[in-house]
Amino acid sequence: MKLRLTKKFQLSLIVKPPGLIRTFSKNKIWKIDSEDKVLYLTFDDGPVPEITPWVIDTLDDFGAKATFFCVGDNVRKHRDIYNQILIKGHQVGNHTYSHLNGFRTGIRRYVLDVFKAKKYIDSKLFRPPYGRIRAFAQKILRTRFKIIYWDVLSMDYDQNIQPRQVVRNVIANVNPGSIVVFHDNMKADKNLKYALPRLLDYYSKRGYEFVPLPD
Repeated sequence: MKLRLTKKFQLSLIVKPPGLIRTFSKNKIWKIDSEDKVLYLTFDDGPVPEITPWVIDTLDDFGAKATFFCVGDNVRKHRDIYNQILIKGHQVGNHTYSHLNGFRTGIRRYVLDVFKAKKYIDSKLFRPPYGRIRAFAQKILRTRFKIIYWDVLSMDYDQNIQPRQVVRNVIANVNPGSIVVFHDNMKADKNLKYALPRLLDYYSKRGYEFVPLPD
């Protein structure tokens, strides 16, 4: 007998990684336990001129701070936006230089790409693109970086879901100390521009503070 998972249940597994996965991934940071009402908003793949400045301005409107996991090549091309992230008091993290898939890339090339990004991104935080990294690459990198995953994946990058679903994905799954993933890239543009201000407003009214990840 085959076990058929409903689409809704499959979606829930993607949005919030099961506890069993997190238990057996102790060298990765999935969430920061907190009794205070704090959330760690993170943005992957920028900086890009089409959306990152909008994200910075929107966060500013709510007095929110976040962490931007930057692609090294994008920092090289858009240094002014990267500097603006820092000037506004946000945290930055390394997201490789070339946005590599760690399962499809040799370990040596992958590690060298991360260190190439480090020349442009001054941070001890690292998040592998797609959350994919081989065990030996992780073993090498964790001597120099904190490897950051997430507690909640907003799925803003998925152009097959409605923007309202992105809001629901977050509200249904976050807890104090959750690390939430968004994307400041063009694929996420429509969903992010709908969801981010609504979520900032929703949680601000409930007494939450948005803070950057500690380096």
